[in-house]
Amino acid sequence: MAEWKNLDTLDTYKKLAASDHRVDLKEVLAGEAGADRVKQYSVPMAGGLSYNYAAKQVDDEVLGALCDLAKESDLPGKFEELYNGAMINTGEKRLVLHHLTRGQLGENVVADGVDKREFYTNEQKKIAAFAAKVHSGEVANADGEKFTTVVQIGIGGSDLGPRAMYIALENWARANGSMLMDAKFISNVDPDDAVSVLKSIDVAHSLFILVSKSGTTLETLTNEAFVKDALVNAGLDPSKHMIAVTSETSPLAKSSDYLAAFFMDDYIGGRYSSTSAVGGAVLSLAFGPEVFDRFLCGAAEADKLAAQPDPMSNAAMLDALIGVYERNILGYETTAVLPYSQALARFPAHLQQADMESNGKSVNRFGEPVNYKTGPVLFGEPGTNGQHSFYQLLHQGKDIVPLQFIGFRENQSGTDVDIQGSTSQQKLGANVAAQIVAFACGKDDDDLNKHFDGGRPSSIITGDQLTPESLGALLAHFENKIMFQGFLWNLNSFDQEGVQLGKVLAKRVLAHETDGALAQYAALLGI
Repeated sequence: MAEWKNLDTLDTYKKLAASDHRVDLKEVLAGEAGADRVKQYSVPMAGGLSYNYAAKQVDDEVLGALCDLAKESDLPGKFEELYNGAMINTGEKRLVLHHLTRGQLGENVVADGVDKREFYTNEQKKIAAFAAKVHSGEVANADGEKFTTVVQIGIGGSDLGPRAMYIALENWARANGSMLMDAKFISNVDPDDAVSVLKSIDVAHSLFILVSKSGTTLETLTNEAFVKDALVNAGLDPSKHMIAVTSETSPLAKSSDYLAAFFMDDYIGGRYSSTSAVGGAVLSLAFGPEVFDRFLCGAAEADKLAAQPDPMSNAAMLDALIGVYERNILGYETTAVLPYSQALARFPAHLQQADMESNGKSVNRFGEPVNYKTGPVLFGEPGTNGQHSFYQLLHQGKDIVPLQFIGFRENQSGTDVDIQGSTSQQKLGANVAAQIVAFACGKDDDDLNKHFDGGRPSSIITGDQLTPESLGALLAHFENKIMFQGFLWNLNSFDQEGVQLGKVLAKRVLAHETDGALAQYAALLGI
């Protein structure tokens, strides 16, 4: 059994904290030695990707200490316990099984008398069979016409991950003949969200997916009512246009209001559910089950690499260790995720939830206060858009923000244009390379307004092209990075009590059971 200890009780961490050794990025990236460092400080990832950390403030001494920290914290053993079915979610007393949705890493996991790997694969098979019927027209609208659009109704993990994955593969699918249905998403309880989507589609040819594990999520059920009204007003039977993704025990599971129901369970957290039925239904309908399977294969390959005990050959673990070093030793509070790929436009938004909801904690897994910083504030935007927005602060602001770049050598569409001696893709790549060096090395200038201190650390994940396999690998990399960091901080990364208080108070407002400041704020909003 792994031993769970707070980070600041570990001997290796105490040594790191006491050391004044720091890496000067300007120095280590200078000249031919810098070129060699870029070549050497790289770890292969799944899906044809690679993690390069040459522009991070680490060297052999720091890396050696981080490897010792991983060993002392027993990161491999804790991951092994997780994927073999230990009760890792201490807050809700649940297993953590999202890895099982894409492959079997260890022994068979049985929970509630059910082989969970078999359960997840059976749901994927059911989704694939249903998607095939929709694509063939066997499942069609009242006039026997094919559905052309799928709309996912959900919030939080039922929206952010699946939406980000759909957007990431949309252009790839169009270029590769795999675009079978357009997908839309309704998440915000703001009525303008639902109305905007409903006005943009032909409801008669649309299939709606209601995603709610409990079957009681207020925002999701409210948006379902919008959709049902739109269908009824169009003279359509809502039950012939809707499916559900829910738990087997929810009120949606056996309801005649849905064409079909596909199941998840309490062992899959919402923010980790893109490889479950939550992402599987919409992605299989949009792109076909074969594409979803390829996505799962990329994630499974990444999980296998994450199980490697040596951090120097385990990109997710190494990324996590460097991130904890930056947060707790170097004192950096924020991280920016900067994909130089328009396809990953919503990926930072998904990672905001995955990371900040998982490790935004001030008590350890046993409910005891911790005396060190935990999860960073995370934000991001695609390059090169971000360069013309918040990069000014990143380059010359008083706070140092570690950067995570993502870049590809080829675009998804296969279309490009040569302007002034280089293609658009080459211009995009040139910007990534330039930014990494500019952040790390800076620029001296007597005019302080034009002076750049440098010393701004970054890493970059690169690959040939964003495909289903590389997307699955990218998703799993960050999921596993977050997991390892939670292990290091001794947190329960798999509950989210921080989102509950607001829900409770909102229900009081709607029931007019308020007084004091809560009543006055409700009045300001016309409630």
